[in-house]
Parts: sequence; structure tokens; C-alpha cells
Amino acid sequence: MSWVLVYLLIGWLIRVGMVPVVLRRDFAPGAAMAWLGIVFLHPYIGAILFAFVGEARLGTARVSRHREMVNHFRSRAWTVGALPESGADRAYLPLERQARKIGSMPPLAGNSIEFILECPTLVDKLVADIAGARSTVDLLYYIFACDDSGRRVVRALTEAAGRGVRCRVLVDAVASRGFFRGKGLAKPLREAGIEVREALPVALLRRGLPRMDLRNHRKLAIIDGQIAFAGSHNLIDADYHGRRGGPWVDLTGRFTGPIVGEFAVVFAEDWSFESGQLADDPAAIAGEFPPGDLTMQIVPTGPTAPGETYRRLLLGAIQCAQSQLILTTPYFVPDEPTLVALQMAADRGVKLSLIVPQRPDHMFTAAAGRAHFARLMESGIAIFLYQSGLIHAKTVTVDDKLVLFGSANLDVRSFNLNFELSSLLFGPEVTDRLRAIQNGYLADSHRLDPKEWASRSPIKTYADRAISLLSPLL
Repeated sequence: MSWVLVYLLIGWLIRVGMVPVVLRRDFAPGAAMAWLGIVFLHPYIGAILFAFVGEARLGTARVSRHREMVNHFRSRAWTVGALPESGADRAYLPLERQARKIGSMPPLAGNSIEFILECPTLVDKLVADIAGARSTVDLLYYIFACDDSGRRVVRALTEAAGRGVRCRVLVDAVASRGFFRGKGLAKPLREAGIEVREALPVALLRRGLPRMDLRNHRKLAIIDGQIAFAGSHNLIDADYHGRRGGPWVDLTGRFTGPIVGEFAVVFAEDWSFESGQLADDPAAIAGEFPPGDLTMQIVPTGPTAPGETYRRLLLGAIQCAQSQLILTTPYFVPDEPTLVALQMAADRGVKLSLIVPQRPDHMFTAAAGRAHFARLMESGIAIFLYQSGLIHAKTVTVDDKLVLFGSANLDVRSFNLNFELSSLLFGPEVTDRLRAIQNGYLADSHRLDPKEWASRSPIKTYADRAISLLSPLL
């Protein structure tokens, strides 16, 4: 009995002690209540979880080093290649300013983009551009898989290095564990003289218990400082090795023009942060670009600065909408400000459509999103379930003059935890092109009927709502 009393006493001490610990953190009320609920339900498990994933924390030294890299390189983003800035449509000037505040990068004119939908097409074009590289190839990917797609890229990199091209590869340490282990793809790359680094390597005993689930979720390739690939494709076969919901449906842009210099700045920051070696100034490799007519703006976000969040960028885009808004996301776990922004857009007459997967691969995040479907449909928002695979493209089109797409999902992780990379594209021509792609997604989707949804089993409804209480932690 004495051990039972000690166990109970320590449990209550943890409960009481965790109250000020949680309250002094800068959490939203919902997140604070979720953490206190877990701690009071099971204090031992709750305290351990909070220690490891309770805060968007990289560790003081790592945050300081990353901010040093950001301050160094983004001050150069204003003059990459000595290229002029260009403003967008005045109706979207507030969003342009918001994006500049978040990412410290201006909009640039004179760009072009080719949208790539299929994974094999992306690999074909990336391999072809690497084969034509003359000076540099830089890759930054969340997943670099040991499969046909990954091996094709490795062969192209090895051949490029053999003819004197400097190649650098930065890959997330957790999402691409197999890339670095044993006979993974990192070994042949290093043997070919290619520099390979882990993004955000983890260590259980790292000082300050930094979160191990804060990841570099960016997908980026830069060739010769002239071509950039960025979007939602990872370097992995489209079936994601049999994961639920496949095939995965992605979207990547092949960019040319001055905007490539801003992409190069993002890579230089991340490479310098992880390697400890200051990368070359991207402006040094900027040169003559093929003519283009699009204005674009790059917006990198991450957990090292509370004000530089993807949520602020997304809310700014939603608030700009006047007539039509279409969003696609594989993971829909919104917080309260995002829900309110979506409802306010519908209230002012914006035709709003949300496309999510019919068969998601993460059941808890899907349940947390479903808990809000009834509320959104009551506001007049149309919800579509994509049926031809797992829609992994993260896209937003606003009215007929604005596009937002990249690596960020519409969930708490992309809002606050992961390093993400988004692109703002201004103008009716590019918006029409992306909206045509979104209309293709809509054609392969089933629209939820509010009455049918309301008649669902109460057990399913309550289960979704119970899981949604954990939304701040998912």
C-alpha cells in the first residue's frame, strides 16, 4: 500500500506542478486545455509527452544558429542578381506585405513556371536538368526514398559529379532514415564525392530536450542557379511503397527566372545551418534568365520565429478572397483562427471549396478534420472528398489573380512546427492554369451532402469530436 500511496502522491504533485508549466507557455487556450487534460488523465505519460513534444522547441543554440543564417542570407535576397522588384495587383498588396514580413523576400517579376502533376514526369524532368547541369546541383527533400525514383536521381547526380558539377544533397533525418542507413542512397552519393547532410538530426539526450518531431518538410531542387523545382512531390514512387490511400497526387512547379535566386537563398540558409559552413552567396550564381511574365514571391516559414508562420500567410490569402476560393490539402487539422477565417470568407459571399482525401493515410488527423465538417458546411462551404488517390497537393487559388502552393499542409504541424516553403504567384494567367488543375481534382471528387453527413452514426460523430480535442497536439 505504501508504494501505491507514493505513486498516487507523485501523480498529484505532477498534476499540480504542470499547471504553471503549461500556463506560462504561450499556448492558445485550446492547446493549453488539451495538455492539462492529458496530464490530469495520466500525469506520468502526460509529463513525458510534454517534455518531448510540448513546445515548438529546437534548442536555444540551434535556433540562434538558424536565425543567424536567415539574417545573413535574406538580407541578400533583396538584391539577388541586382534584379528589380515588382508589385502585384493592388488588391493583393496587403498579402504581398504580409508575405514580405514573414519571409523577408520581395515579389520579383519576369518569371515562368511549368506545373508538374505526375511523379514520373517530375523525375524525368529533374534527371534531365541534372544531366544538363554545368556548375551546381542542390537538392533539399523531406523524403528521398531508396526506390526507382530515388535511384534514378542518384545516378544523375553521380554522373553530374563525375563531370565536375558541385552537388549537395540535404535530406530530413527522420522522414528519410533509410536514406542514411547501411546501404542507403547516401553511401553511393558520398563515394561519388557528393556532399550529403542530414536535416535536423535527432538525439535523445540533446541538451534542453528539443522536439524530435520538428522536421524540415521542404521539397526543393536548384540547378545552376537557373532552374528550381518546388512543391509537394517527395523523391519517392507515387505509391509511397503501398501506404494507405495511394497513389499520391502531387503538384510541383518548375521555375525559371529571378525567383530562382530566392529559392537559392532558402537552400543556402538550410545548408549552412546543418553543415556549419557558410554557403556561397546565391547572388554569385545568378545570371541571365529566359524571359517570363509572372510575378512571384517565395515565403519560407519555420519554428525558429513565432511570427514567421504559414498560418499567417494562409489567413492573409483567405482574407483577400472576394469571389472564389479553392483549397486542396491532404491533412486538414485547422485551429480556431483558420476555421473562423474560412467561415468569414463564406459569410461575405465567397464561393469556397475544400478538397481532402476520401481515403486518408493518417486516421487521427482525418478524424480531427471531420469533426469540423458540419460546422463548415453550415456556413456554406463545399467539402469534396477526392477519390482517385491521396491528394497530396497543397494548393490555394484566390479569385482569379492569386495562387498559393508549396509544401505546407492545412494543419497545426505546418502552421507551427515544420520548416515549409510556399510560393505566391500573382496574375490571372497562372491562376487560370492552376484552377484548371484544381477543377480536375474536383471532377474526381464526391461532394459531401450536409443532410447525409448529419445522419451519420452518433458513435462516429462523437469519436471524431473526441479526437479533435487533441488537434493542438497532432
